Amino acid sequence: MQSASHARLPGRTRWKRLALVMLPTLALSAAVLSATVSGALAASFGVSANSFVVSGESFQISADTLDGHGFVQYGVLDRGKQDTYPEALSGIRSADLYNLCQSVVQDFPVVGGVTLKLTSGTSGPPAHADRLVVDAHDLRGDAVFQNINIGQDASTLEGVSGVQGSPGGFGEQADSVRIDHLRQGTRSVSAATFRLPGMHLSVQAGDHSCY
Repeated sequence: MQSASHARLPGRTRWKRLALVMLPTLALSAAVLSATVSGALAASFGVSANSFVVSGESFQISADTLDGHGFVQYGVLDRGKQDTYPEALSGIRSADLYNLCQSVVQDFPVVGGVTLKLTSGTSGPPAHADRLVVDAHDLRGDAVFQNINIGQDASTLEGVSGVQGSPGGFGEQADSVRIDHLRQGTRSVSAATFRLPGMHLSVQAGDHSCY
């Protein structure tokens, strides 16, 4: 997920916008994104529920387990300064994430790659989020959904308050979701609240991505 880079003055560096909260997407995201590429869903894609303009930079999220209650998903377009990015938006009303990791690798002149990594919930209580919204383009893991509807009109989704798509858009929702061995690539994440017990933020030279 790379977009146009910001200009830098000699001797200065700047991190691109980085979301420090994270959320997984449904295993069926691949089907949604495939339909987007083919043009089948393009007309029904809405603007992301995330209100901010994205940098376009891709970052990784991983967790041993995500346990969520209230789940919705539909196709959106993230807005960048110069580009738009088709994504699968996933919303979870309440989520616990065990052994959570988020990382982004940024290239800098002279020093090369630098990794910014955040971890939480590695021991003791898990990270917890309310009304999480993530726009992602890649998802891997072992998923279980309870009472799932696939193909529901995105404008009628009710699992997460205020998170709905465009009329006629492809959507899905479930009462609960559990994803083990979560591996996800995303461009934007937002949350009403996000608790990160035992948070550790590190900056290291080289590639030290979550996976």
